[in-house]
Amino acid sequence: MSLGPGEQEVRKLQSTGGSTFTLSLPKPWVTEHHLGSRDSLRVDWRPSGALRITPLTSSNEQERHAFFDHSNLPKNSLHDHLMGAYISGADVIKIRFTSGRSKELARSVRRFLKSTRGFEIINESDDMMEMRCLLNASEMPLSASLNRMYLLVTSLMRDIVNSFDGGELEFLEDSGERESEVDALLYLIDRQVRILLDSHVVAAKLNITRPMAVEYGNLARSLERMMDHVHNLSRFILENPEFISASDDFPPMLHVSTWMNALKELMINIRTRDSIRIEHARHELKSMQQSLLEYEREELEKTSKGPLLAQKLSISESIRRLGAYSRDFGEILLNMKISTEMSVVQNG
Repeated sequence: MSLGPGEQEVRKLQSTGGSTFTLSLPKPWVTEHHLGSRDSLRVDWRPSGALRITPLTSSNEQERHAFFDHSNLPKNSLHDHLMGAYISGADVIKIRFTSGRSKELARSVRRFLKSTRGFEIINESDDMMEMRCLLNASEMPLSASLNRMYLLVTSLMRDIVNSFDGGELEFLEDSGERESEVDALLYLIDRQVRILLDSHVVAAKLNITRPMAVEYGNLARSLERMMDHVHNLSRFILENPEFISASDDFPPMLHVSTWMNALKELMINIRTRDSIRIEHARHELKSMQQSLLEYEREELEKTSKGPLLAQKLSISESIRRLGAYSRDFGEILLNMKISTEMSVVQNG
């Protein structure tokens, strides 16, 4: 029977010698991996109960190539295609192009290289460009990228708080760069998770299971959404510096320390996964959200209306959403904890 990737068949165990069982391997699989008698195989007993068989003699270094013909792509869509290739795990990207659209090509490639990590142009001719990723997916732990995202988010928020306390606004001027770095780290984690789901070798090197890798991707998405709101706050202050002087003792800003302390506690629990501490942090965040909602209701009931009220409500909502995304962060940590503590019981 022919057996290829993705196909299944049932094979029976054979008893040899009374204490040993053998199972014949599909010949197409043996041929595909250039195996012969006496070649070694690695057998892993997976937590799910399945056995994984890996040829030791086969190379684990497989490259994924993506090719784009620029002339056949919709206008201004090259960057989206490049990002799709990057997140999908492409190691090499080749682009065929014509001189008539060279400016769009150069603009899209520059934007792509700025938004990603590891890719470099290694070959370029009159009608072809080749880029290669020089960063191995298994070299950078997912936790390191998450921690870097956390530091970028909280450092920008601290600069915002300092601006209300009389600090210099110039410290907020690089907020766009910090947001871009958070985006790039999210794309990197998305790429690593996608590669890890397809490669047990990468999963083993990163020492993380595939379900846990998916949850790390969810954590990164929560941090990226937090950064969006913190970045919007910094832009608002830079564009409306008079708001600070017009909003002495601005109540929503008093809740920022609660958010930062809770998020710090949740980041610590990526490693420790203490359900009591996680739930306590989530409770603090929920109380913060309720207080902000009450503040917004009271402001709306006041007779004075105008741009200042709208600005106050907008900032309050952003801080409240930071609490919501952080609570989601905590929920993901609880999911990770419960998943690792579950046991498998055979029925029947």
